[in-house]
Amino acid sequence: MSADLEAIKERNARVEADKAWETSWVRRLFIASVTYAIAAFYMHTAGLGNAFLGAFVPTGGYLLSTVSLPFAKTYWIKNFYKGQES
Repeated sequence: MSADLEAIKERNARVEADKAWETSWVRRLFIASVTYAIAAFYMHTAGLGNAFLGAFVPTGGYLLSTVSLPFAKTYWIKNFYKGQES
């Protein structure tokens, strides 16, 4: 029985760590940095104007979307989610 409880505690710790990572600014900034680098490389290779300035557009869009998602999630849960309650 205590092995089962220990396994549940370990699983809960992993789930909490995963959730913390998913919502962390470190993760968001890492993804934004990779997005910027890929967009700048593509735009520079394709000869699409000032690539290093233009790459801020998709990067900024990504960052804005991550900021707005918590508000959208709260609204959706409150107004559309049907959950388990009757």
